[in-house]
Amino acid sequence: MRFAGRVAVSLYLLVVSLGLAVGQRSLEVCSGCEFTSLHAAVQQAAPGDRILVRGGVYREGRLLVDKPLSLLGENWPVLDGGGEVEILTITADDVQVRGFVFQNSGVSHIEDLAALKADNVSGCVVEGNRFSNNFFAIYLAGSEHCSVRNNEVTGAATSEAFSGNAIHLWNSSSIRVEGNHLSGHRDGIYLEFVQDSSVTDNISEDHLRYGLHFMFSSGNEFRRNTFQRSGAGVAVMYSKETVMVNNRFADNWGSAAYGLLLKEINDSTVADNTFFRNTVAIYSDGSNRIEVTGNEFLRNGHAVRLLATSMSMHFTHNTFTGNTFDVTTTTSRSYNDFAENYWDNYRGFDLDRDNIGDVPYRPVRLFSMTVENYPQTMILLRSPLEQFLDYAERLLPVFTPRAIEDDRPVIGKP
Repeated sequence: MRFAGRVAVSLYLLVVSLGLAVGQRSLEVCSGCEFTSLHAAVQQAAPGDRILVRGGVYREGRLLVDKPLSLLGENWPVLDGGGEVEILTITADDVQVRGFVFQNSGVSHIEDLAALKADNVSGCVVEGNRFSNNFFAIYLAGSEHCSVRNNEVTGAATSEAFSGNAIHLWNSSSIRVEGNHLSGHRDGIYLEFVQDSSVTDNISEDHLRYGLHFMFSSGNEFRRNTFQRSGAGVAVMYSKETVMVNNRFADNWGSAAYGLLLKEINDSTVADNTFFRNTVAIYSDGSNRIEVTGNEFLRNGHAVRLLATSMSMHFTHNTFTGNTFDVTTTTSRSYNDFAENYWDNYRGFDLDRDNIGDVPYRPVRLFSMTVENYPQTMILLRSPLEQFLDYAERLLPVFTPRAIEDDRPVIGKP
């Protein structure tokens, strides 16, 4: 991803150096150039001009771009906020920023200071930059049709109160967040009141809270991302019509961690994802009409944890392997269904050899129900008592909820 971003920036700079753009000026900024500061070049530039900034360290306070410009860095010029200011604020449409290092933005509990903020704009492009040691790194507010691509964003957050998010989107639409590598912030990617946007091919890891966190946002897609080693993987809250496909949720491990939290989510799809070594892979609370299909649940604590408030969730063609608990629930009733999933703990037969078990499978174990009601009994995990309860339940399945049952379990791992 980073290589692709560098190639794109290099090609863009080549076009500038050859003077192929018609009707646009190219202004240069360096210690020996006509412009020695980026601020002066922005002031003198006309709408549509390109500003080429050569390598060096630029401490210019807060920079404001209020006209459509292309800002291009060569040899990674550094824009340093000195820990005091928002480094670059964009208030014009069609601004492009490529090839810079943003570091040491200001920290504030009164306003959301960022290394780069786009405020009520359209058509912005933030591509192939590096962000280091900032409060908020990239912040888009009230914006649309913007792209945030192939950026490297690193932080060293130690507490949620004194850290911001790597990529923060608020009240925006049609935003593309692609190919970024994010680490060390409060949240990796945060969306609030965001519509019709996509998050694809990103790596979001080692954050204090969530790899991805979004609220009150609908019609969005999340594809081919990796969310790992954070306080929790992804939290999806109070939204609808969300598509999450081909993502990887891994090593989100802790007393309150999960790979994917679904909190009051409706009419959405969770498909073809991998959940590996999470405390809880999917935790569902108050969610309805969710298609959960084609996912792999591998070596999680709880693969699926369904609260009684979730209804009309359909689990089909998923693979459950090596999980401590495949499914747990807080109720003996359920309005969700399971069909044609593979369960490594299934011990039924396939006499007609159609690769479907001849007897249904109940994934909720008696011991898991005991743990739900008496969490302290977790200390008995893998003890003889746990084995006895499982054996007794297989012989006489009267305690585990019949409402949660896969009546067509798949024989043989797909």
